[in-house]
Amino acid sequence: MVLSRFSQLGARFLKESGIGQFWVTRRGCVKWPSSHYLYPTKSLSFSTAVTGKAQEESSEQKEKITVTFVDKDGEEKVIQVPMGMSMLEAAHENDIELEGACEGSLACSTCHVIVMDMEYYNKLEDPADEENDMLDLAFGLTETSRLGCQVIAKPELDGMRLALPAATRNFAVDGFVPKPH
Repeated sequence: MVLSRFSQLGARFLKESGIGQFWVTRRGCVKWPSSHYLYPTKSLSFSTAVTGKAQEESSEQKEKITVTFVDKDGEEKVIQVPMGMSMLEAAHENDIELEGACEGSLACSTCHVIVMDMEYYNKLEDPADEENDMLDLAFGLTETSRLGCQVIAKPELDGMRLALPAATRNFAVDGFVPKPH
């Protein structure tokens, strides 16, 4: 009698978990005395990875980088940024005053940041034409200026320092105070 791999794994799991009496039919189904069947399926996948609290904490640390934001007054705030997150999103999650009026759609320059070290600036991908067009509108543009929505956390950026410019150019009505998203 040939059992499917699913049935073999399912039977092993049921035996080890002590669920009760059962047997495997010729079609590879697991059957309980109460006439309930567990049918094999091809869409299920199994993982043998073991997770624990220490392993989760370790993987969380590996999946984040440290970034320092320096505000216009020179005060520094060090934060942990998950891999794949933009600096705009990270700033909003950590109450850093980085506006982002267009919500990262490359339609404004209000998330303008200045990479403080040329070494880190060179590790970033070159800005797209759309980003360069928006940077042309930014207040206090420098050689290492980027839009925070386009700077994405990756391992080689660990330790990066970003300065916030003294002001932003937002074409909203005077007195409008945007809320972080």
